Amino acid sequence: MKLKPLFIIIFLFHALLATAQEDVDKLLSKYNHVSVPYISVEELKMRQISENIYVLDARELAEFEISHLKNALFVGYNNFSLTPVTNSIKNKSTPIVVYCSLGIRSEKIAEKLVDAGYSNVKNLYGGIFVWKNKGYTVFDSSEKETEKVHAFSKHWSKYLSKGEKVY
Repeated sequence: MKLKPLFIIIFLFHALLATAQEDVDKLLSKYNHVSVPYISVEELKMRQISENIYVLDARELAEFEISHLKNALFVGYNNFSLTPVTNSIKNKSTPIVVYCSLGIRSEKIAEKLVDAGYSNVKNLYGGIFVWKNKGYTVFDSSEKETEKVHAFSKHWSKYLSKGEKVY
């Protein structure tokens, strides 16, 4: 029985995605403590349609300006301050999702929010890299759709398989 070329391409693509997911699983299990529950990119995408969720970007400003999730609020990482968050989000039970490139820096920022009394905080599993790898849209500093994603460094860029990598 001959396999059609399209079938082979689809099979290889799905095998590659499964391998990429395993790589992200290993990476996050190495660096994270799962001190804040994860939310999948699929669940966030669905919940954004029907719920008022604050999405916080815990990357650096240069990364955020290249691309970010729609309506994300920049909070940064190196110079993170709780004050802008507490000024913007008064209700401490409001749903909040924090993300970064892959979900490592965002866990640390999410922990700070939990320590400050926020009770409905989640960490985006795989961050903007998995978001883009799943084909979801990202936006530039002018709020226009873009294919560009700040890949942080050559080392970390291996986890970003879709979009245009920017350093």
